[in-house]
Amino acid sequence: MSAAAILSPEPAPIVACTVSRDVSNFDLLIEDMETELGESWGDLTFEDAVVFLNQPDSETLEFIAIAVDSDDEGDLGRISGIITSAKEKGIRVILIAEEVSPIALHQLLRLGADDFVPYPLPEGALHEAIERLGQSDIETDLPDEPAARPSVKSAGGRDGVVLPVHGLSGGAGATTFAVNLAWELANPEQSKKNPVTPPRVCLLDFDFQFGSASTYLDLPRRDIVFEMLQDTAHMDAESFNQALLSFNDRLQVLTAPPEMLPLDIVAGEDIARIVDMARTQFDFVVIDMPSTVVSWTETVLSAAHLYFALIELDMRSAQNTLRMIRALKAENLPAEKLRYVLNRAPKFTDLNGKARVKRLAESLDISLEVLLSDCGRVVTQANDHGLPLALSAAKAPLRKEIQKLAQSITELNRAAEAATA
Repeated sequence: MSAAAILSPEPAPIVACTVSRDVSNFDLLIEDMETELGESWGDLTFEDAVVFLNQPDSETLEFIAIAVDSDDEGDLGRISGIITSAKEKGIRVILIAEEVSPIALHQLLRLGADDFVPYPLPEGALHEAIERLGQSDIETDLPDEPAARPSVKSAGGRDGVVLPVHGLSGGAGATTFAVNLAWELANPEQSKKNPVTPPRVCLLDFDFQFGSASTYLDLPRRDIVFEMLQDTAHMDAESFNQALLSFNDRLQVLTAPPEMLPLDIVAGEDIARIVDMARTQFDFVVIDMPSTVVSWTETVLSAAHLYFALIELDMRSAQNTLRMIRALKAENLPAEKLRYVLNRAPKFTDLNGKARVKRLAESLDISLEVLLSDCGRVVTQANDHGLPLALSAAKAPLRKEIQKLAQSITELNRAAEAATA
């Protein structure tokens, strides 16, 4: 080897690049890239990246780390083009985001970013993201296996009953029903002769846009929920429980995120992981569903033991019920899991109203198994005060009806457990 070759060694091949408007705004990223890759990485501006990714030299790249902040939201079109170009060339994409709105972040992730890390970078976060890219490479080389249900990392020894609640028309009272059902399940009626150990109950608010379970229980909405939804693949029992809030030390609640998010920000696999994790930790899992049917509605329906569908005594509810039944049957989904709940039902003395209820059930060919009273302002006031009916209007007919339903579910579950013991 010549002395010139020794004095001027070939530069290390570039295996990764940061892509940003100005990498000096992300000094922690620079430090972590140097720690992980030494001199085997480069830096590109958005303009440079558009050109470089179309050149042969880019074929040596294993991944790019795109760093964006709130000032870059007006340039999403170009950033999206960079992600698309990288994916077309088989280059992995790590998204580094600081104070980016959930809508913009969701748009970028949907284009195929392989991983997401918040900025400022938590200690070791970039290292873990790079490791996950390597594990993903190994997984793609494995022979195909039958698709399996996404698994969770930790089991809590339980196999909870899953009870979704779905309003088939706007304002049908689904969230009120879900919140009070969850509270009644968590606080079973006690007797001196047969004291009951309260079950562990969890309420999941899956209406990521207008979910109001937190309002009805006076609980704050936290960013940690959004962070968990973004990375359910690495969710364990600890991270799941950290995302929950406790109401009166009896009910655990996963609130909706602080920002209004697209309902497809999660996939069926993400929802399955969350529901499975909740089942291993709790005896009953009540889910407040969005009124919109989305891609992962099927996932929840498949996991459900009973699927409560709330309707009212009006034409829109009747038409929406028919649409729902037809949609489920067309996809060969278990429509028999649906349990129809009529909210704001006529009073006992309203004979004309009772006749209308009967005609509604017959015309839809369904059974209205639960009839809930219309308590008017009492319910609105309880919700506004952030309290279940049991704590604000214990003698309200609606509260007693939900309490009776919760007691029936609890007794059926005990009987089923005893039969399998």
